Amino acid sequence: MLSWALIFFVVALIAGLLGFTGIAGAAAGIAKILFFVFLVLLVVAAIASAIRGKNPV
Repeated sequence: MLSWALIFFVVALIAGLLGFTGIAGAAAGIAKILFFVFLVLLVVAAIASAIRGKNPV
């Protein structure tokens, strides 16, 4: 999921440099959403592994 967020971030940067502001804004918004979903899943996985007694990755 983090890789998809990075891909959309790069797309937003390239679109912004080329002047496609609508596409850049949309790609940046998608990258932002994917990044926060990744963070939430990371925290949930860390809490679940802590409850089980395993070391976090």
